[in-house]
Amino acid sequence: MRTLFICVVALLSSLFAARAQSTSLDGYLQEGLANNLVLKEKNLSLQRALNAMQVAKSLYLPAIDLDVLYSHAQGGRSIELPIGDLLNPVYNTLNTLTASQAFPQINNETINFLPQNYYDAKVRTTMPILQTDIAYNKQIKEAGVRLQENEVEIYKRELVREIKSAYYRYLTAMQIKAIYESSLELAEEGRRVNQKLLDAGTGLPAYVIRAQSEIASIEAQMADADKNIKNAGIYFNVLLNRPADAAILPDAVLQNDQLWSLESWATLDASRREELQSLETGIAVQEAIVKMNKQYLIPKISGFFDLGSQAEGLQFNDDSRYFMVGLTMKMPIFQGNRNKLKIQEAKIDLAASQNKKAQAEQQLTMAVDLAKNELLAAFKNLEKTKVQLEAAATYQRLIQKGFSAGVNTYIETIDARSQYTSAKLAETVSKLQILSALTKLERESATFQMPQ
Repeated sequence: MRTLFICVVALLSSLFAARAQSTSLDGYLQEGLANNLVLKEKNLSLQRALNAMQVAKSLYLPAIDLDVLYSHAQGGRSIELPIGDLLNPVYNTLNTLTASQAFPQINNETINFLPQNYYDAKVRTTMPILQTDIAYNKQIKEAGVRLQENEVEIYKRELVREIKSAYYRYLTAMQIKAIYESSLELAEEGRRVNQKLLDAGTGLPAYVIRAQSEIASIEAQMADADKNIKNAGIYFNVLLNRPADAAILPDAVLQNDQLWSLESWATLDASRREELQSLETGIAVQEAIVKMNKQYLIPKISGFFDLGSQAEGLQFNDDSRYFMVGLTMKMPIFQGNRNKLKIQEAKIDLAASQNKKAQAEQQLTMAVDLAKNELLAAFKNLEKTKVQLEAAATYQRLIQKGFSAGVNTYIETIDARSQYTSAKLAETVSKLQILSALTKLERESATFQMPQ
């Protein structure tokens, strides 16, 4: 096992070198990251979070509003003003003394409390002076942006993993079909040879029938391979938001011998996972909420400035115009101990977030370790399949020579060819397992470099 954990960087370098040569896969990854519908939805959520952060920042700025009120009323409460009763006796005396009617009689007045044909139009400017909640709200909204960015990155990594896995399955299905096609050519050649031998009187009808049965079996396997190719292609194209029957370019990644060298991933860990960053951000948010709740005794002070006009009869003149400046302050005195309970609740949420992070670190670390073991097992399995393939190829050559020399039977050639086909399929599947294990470990350790 010590030889399995020697060098991490070398395999990473070989994988990245293979990716550099693998332009088709790179192009598909970029296309998927640009066109995937779910990723577009995640980006819209990110834009929403960015807008919310801008709104939180704008709370520091003054707010200017136009406030217009118009009302007209009749009836309601009123007050009687006995102006005539008070002034008419005086006016009568003055008229008598002056022998004139210079002081006419006036009537008593009734004044309604509700104004008639009244308007009040003003421009109000408000400005927060001391508002601690605004600063904490800004921090929380900024944290929300970071959380949403992490969500986008998390889905990108999952999408990259799915695209790679789907692409590898498609390539593997294509190679499996090619193996069956090669096997079919050999089977058809065997039928042709046995048919000639039978026609010459030296062959056996059973061999011809057995060859036809082998061909039918291989054709059935090829039909199943065609189905797997189509299904893999449909799923791959859906991930890229392309038509289901869009052409998929082949890639030489399965033939890259450098990729199959046994190296070590021992130093990889889960420290770069966006999930942990999100949990750290969540802890920071809970800490901000605790601090914000602790400052409930700090008064909230705002200032305002009104510039407007109010009058009855829609008049607008020097008497109707006015301005007003003022301050407002709000401070809790008694709220049934609710503020202290909020602080305690926020502390509990903070402790829960910290515990959740500890659990996540444990689970993600375990996931990385399992992915390493899976990769090492896949490498070992590939080495075994190579040995089996070499033995099967040698055995097939020997049997084929023996059959040509009349030493071995045709049934033995079929068995040898079947063993070689199985070994070739096992090697192809083993390469797929390594690619899948590499992709899984790359995802669990968050080592894939996203294209800019």
